[in-house]
Order: sequence, then structure tokens, then C-alpha cells
Amino acid sequence: MATYNKRGYKTPKEKVENDTQVENITIDEKDSTTAGVFNSLDQTASKTEEFVAKNQKAIFGIVAVIALVTVGYVLFQKFVAEPKEDTAAIEMFLAQQNFQKATDGTKSDSLYNLALKGSEGKFGFVDIASKYEGTDAGNLANYYAGMAYLNTKKYDEAISYLEKFKSDDMVLSALAIGAIGDAHSQKNQPKEALEFYIKASETNKNEFTTPRFLLKAGQTALGLKNKADALKYFTEIKEKYEATPEAANIDALIGLVQ
Repeated sequence: MATYNKRGYKTPKEKVENDTQVENITIDEKDSTTAGVFNSLDQTASKTEEFVAKNQKAIFGIVAVIALVTVGYVLFQKFVAEPKEDTAAIEMFLAQQNFQKATDGTKSDSLYNLALKGSEGKFGFVDIASKYEGTDAGNLANYYAGMAYLNTKKYDEAISYLEKFKSDDMVLSALAIGAIGDAHSQKNQPKEALEFYIKASETNKNEFTTPRFLLKAGQTALGLKNKADALKYFTEIKEKYEATPEAANIDALIGLVQ
């Protein structure tokens, strides 16, 4: 009888038994970098938990102090600093009015004194600078007081208050420094005046204050017979600030020192 294989049918191969035994491989934890890292993390976490457990009262105390300081600062700003700023600004309003009237030339000396000492039950700049020290209004009162004293020829007082004034305003900061120079100039201290004029001209350079104090620096240097420096200051006005009022007669001044 004929035999045949069905299409697609293959005689199965005999199973070959493999007598080779597979060795049990043991991975030593010390030889595993990953295992070592996790083991280290576990130990660190354990130590941290122990530290927290032992020192939780101190930790909670520190957190409480930080929270208290933060809340205290917020409350201080809201209920002390801000109202103090508002009160100082209200107090200063009348003093500012008197100062402005004095600047306009109406009974100048008496109005400057009212601005300094106060009137109509309101503080003047002197009291505001003292009683509201640390506020923006108190700081600004130093500037006003300094300028009022300068205009009433009390130059030492003017210098004292103007030196206390600090500002990021590009014009006021330069004006205050330059006014100290004016006070020294009036005290017949030209070297000190020149120092402050130069400083004022270099502070927040702009077309209003810079040429103004360059001109004063040049004139003061000329008075000290320092023609080279005077020429330098006058030339800077001509080259950089030719459109300003200070440049109107600058050619004549340059010709004087050459």
C-alpha cells in the first residue's frame, strides 16, 4: 500500500533532551549599583524620620515663628505703615502749599518759615521729617526742609536736611546734591561746592540737571583758577547739551578760559 504525506504536514522532530543543568545565579546586593542606591535612600529616609520625630517640637516652633513674622509684617504694613504714610502726606499738604507760595515770591521768608515750622494746626517739614521718619513723606520733608533753609540763608541746617534725603527720582536726587553745593558756595567754601556740583552733574544724567550743575562746576572751577577743568565742564555742555539754556552763552565762557 502506498503511503503519502498530507500537504503542509511535517514529520515532527525527535525531542532532544538537554541534560545540561542551569545554574542558580545569585546576585549579591553589594554588587548591584541600583540596589545600593535604594538601600542608601532607605537609610537616609529612616534617619530623616528619626530626626523629625526627635525634633518635631523645635521644627514646629521654627515654622510658627516664620509664620508669625510673616503675618506680623503684613499686619504692620496694613495697619501701621500705610496709615502712617497717609497721615504724613495729609500733614504735609499745607506745608507744601506754603513752600510753593514762597517759591513764587510772595512773602518768601515768612512762608518758608511757616513751611518749616507748621501752621493752622498742621506740622511743618521739620516735625514731619522727625515724627514720620522712615516714611516716603518723612523723607521728602527732608528735601523741602533743606531747600527752605537754603532759601532763608541757614546753610548748615540746609546741608543737614539735604544730606538725609534719599531718592531714586532722577531729578530730585541731583537737585538735592547740587543744593548742598549751593550751600557750601554761600558759605564761601568753593572747593566743597565744586565737589558737590560735579557729583550732581554725574547723577542720573539728563538735560535738566546735568547742564545746570556742569555750568556751576565750570564757574566754580574758574573762580578757583582751574581753567583746564572749567574748560572741560563748559565743553561738555557745548557738545552734549547745546539745546539747553545753559548752552546759550557757553562759547563766551569757553573763550574766557582758553
